[in-house]
Amino acid sequence: MRTAIVHEWLPVYGGAERVLEQLIHVYPEADLFSLFDFLPDDQRHFLRGKPVTTSFIQKMPFARSKYRYYLPFLPLAIEQFDLTGYDVVVSQSYGVAKGVLTSAQQLHISYVCTPVRYAWDLYFQYLREANLEKGLRAKFVKMMLHYLRLYDVATANRVDVYVANSNYVARRIRKIYRREAHVVYPPVDTEGFSLETQKEDYYFTVSRMVPYKKIDLIVEAFSRMPDKKLVVIGEGPEFEKIRRKAGPNVALMGYQPFEVVKRHMARARAFVFAAEEDFGIVPVEAQACGTPVIAFGRGGATETVLPGETGLFFEEQTVPALIEAVQALEANAHVFSPERIRTHAEGFSQARFRAEMAAIVDKEWTAFERERRTKATSISTSNG
Repeated sequence: MRTAIVHEWLPVYGGAERVLEQLIHVYPEADLFSLFDFLPDDQRHFLRGKPVTTSFIQKMPFARSKYRYYLPFLPLAIEQFDLTGYDVVVSQSYGVAKGVLTSAQQLHISYVCTPVRYAWDLYFQYLREANLEKGLRAKFVKMMLHYLRLYDVATANRVDVYVANSNYVARRIRKIYRREAHVVYPPVDTEGFSLETQKEDYYFTVSRMVPYKKIDLIVEAFSRMPDKKLVVIGEGPEFEKIRRKAGPNVALMGYQPFEVVKRHMARARAFVFAAEEDFGIVPVEAQACGTPVIAFGRGGATETVLPGETGLFFEEQTVPALIEAVQALEANAHVFSPERIRTHAEGFSQARFRAEMAAIVDKEWTAFERERRTKATSISTSNG
């Protein structure tokens, strides 16, 4: 089974690259394709020395720092990969990767992190937060996203088998592409986090400070609860805005090394998560430490947090709703067992991801080959 893995792009080692790392682990002999590869040398370890075939975007001016400006060219670029020599193509898509060209003699399985969120359900939020509601530039962006939506739907049937990273994303695939999808949760390095049963009296969150992460909401809520301490790790364009909202009980630590993040996550009374994510790896990492999670009750968090066992939800992204959730957790702190929380998190391990993805690919390839042989036999018999 000659296999190709098609990844969207490689600017840094992030969440999508953790998925790619495990796909490479499952298919070490597969060839790797990506729109571009600007990974720093100290982040290339997970590729295991595998060469990357890139598109013409790799050589475009200023692509390393301004690659998002080449969005209009990405559909064309992804279609230039010649994959004719492969039996199975596994694409990891959150933009255009599912649009690669394959033939009827090839099986294309796409692991979808999300349909293009800024072109679909986050469209109006994206325009508002990017100040693109009015003006000439806004009109251009709206037109570009309109054509991206058309392309996204037009390429939906280039995929033979969809795999979603959560039931939440599977529902969006059904809504946008009118296709059903298997669900395989992303790999979480649960072994990289240790159970900590002795918790300290502070709450914790870590995130890049961008609008949809709602760190400002968390900081404002705790600033109204001066008797409770909040530790925040992360940086981003909203850092100064958030700092101005922070009360004296809120510690904004900016960027910190991973070991510092893990230490604070493990010892926190609870981890606070206010974003609506497609999956959300960090709440699972917190649970791997035995730390309960207070999460917004929409998106992937509803599939990773067990209310009343490993955490609880707040139903609105508002300060009063979050304050009420914190009070509820403290009133019921005795029901959250660090050992039970850790055991739940282990169900999202890297080994589980590899086993489930390999099983789906093997099953679909076997069915694909059986159907192909049956048709070939039928044609041969009718010709004979």
